Order: sequence, then C-alpha cells, then structure tokens
Amino acid sequence: MSVDLIGFLGVVLVAYVVPGPDFLVVFRSAIEHPAKGRATGLGAQAGLCVHMLAAAVGLAVIAARSPAVYEAVRLLGAAYLVHLGIRAVLAARRSGRERRSGRERSAHPERPADRERPAAQAPRGDIEPAKGRAPTGAQWRSGFAQGFLTNVLNPKAALFFLSILPQFVDGAGSTTRQIFFLGILDVLIGIVYWFVVVAVAARLRTLLARPKVQHRWELTTGWLFIAIGVGVAAAA
Repeated sequence: MSVDLIGFLGVVLVAYVVPGPDFLVVFRSAIEHPAKGRATGLGAQAGLCVHMLAAAVGLAVIAARSPAVYEAVRLLGAAYLVHLGIRAVLAARRSGRERRSGRERSAHPERPADRERPAAQAPRGDIEPAKGRAPTGAQWRSGFAQGFLTNVLNPKAALFFLSILPQFVDGAGSTTRQIFFLGILDVLIGIVYWFVVVAVAARLRTLLARPKVQHRWELTTGWLFIAIGVGVAAAA
C-alpha cells in the first residue's frame, strides 16, 4: 500500500486549523469543563468514523449522487446548529436576567426578617459552581453527543472522505484498506488537535467565568451558531 502521506497530512492539518462548527462546539464545551471538551472532541471524531465507514463501503457515493439525501443531511445539520445557537442565546439572556435580579436584591437594605432567617434559608444570588468540579455523566454524554451530531450531520465531512481523501489513494492497492488507513489517521490527528484546543480553552476559563464576559461569550457563540446554520441551509 502506497499513499501520499505528506500531501494528505498537509490537507488534514489545514482542514483542522480552519475553524468550523466542530471547533466552536468543542471550544464552548471545554470552557464549561475540560473533561466535557474532551468528550465533545471524541464525539466529533466518532462522527468522522461514520463518514469513513460510509466511504469505505460506498454509501457516501450513493449519498453524493442523490441530491435528496445530500439536501436532507445538509438541512438537518443546519437545523442542529441553529438549535445549539438558540439554546446558547436563551441561556445567556436567562443568566443576564438572573444577574440583574441579584443586583436589585443586593441594592435594597436587608430586612429584619431576613436577618433573623437562618443562613441556609437566606436569599441568595447566583452562585458560581465550584472550580474543578468533575462533570456528571449526563454532561459528558451531552458533550459527546454534540460533537458527534455536529460532524455526522455535516455533509462536507462526507464529501471530504469521498472526494478529497481518494486523491491520496494508490489505485494499484486496495481502495477500502487505504481509505480506512487514511481515515483512522485523520481521526487520530483530530483527537490530538481537539485535546490541544481543550488545553488552550482551559487557560481561558478564569477570564470567561466573569459574569459579564460569560454573558457576552454565550451571546456571541450562540449567534455564530445560528449564522453558520443559516449559511449552511442557504448554501446552494
């Protein structure tokens, strides 16, 4: 088996460095918790495995030659990105309202009844989650699912395995074996890349934990998701 590894690695690295929906999903999850970010990255690569298997058995060819199948996958992917964006925007607005409500409560003098109330029952504002707290199983599964669905519903990922990857396959050898080899190499490179992204995002958690910065971050990423989803849906 002889493949153009140098050329393939160059294309793969460029594809990962250029930010896309999967980058945004992994980075946002990593800001919540590094472990969730790693779970999202693993989910994204699991989605690529689906496209790799489809290309290896020829299903990607069928999908690419059927406009209806391609359009269905494209629109589902766009709808999912818009869904993530709307959730982020609504969460940002909800946290903003709660923060303003907390400031209004603190602006009023404490009532005698409140002073007599036990500390455990006293009115409280927003409480920042304990730093370093491990994510729950549900959070881990949520991150993995977000990464998986973002890539498995991305028709561009399928087209990569169908049109770009075969350019580096030696026609004299087994096409299926070479697609598996290059596909697995792509997935492994992606795992390393996402873990680096998560490490960088972890450095920014303190900054983004500030209420105002977090509010703006949630709004910005939410609208970015919506814009990307609308762009995907509107693409010819």
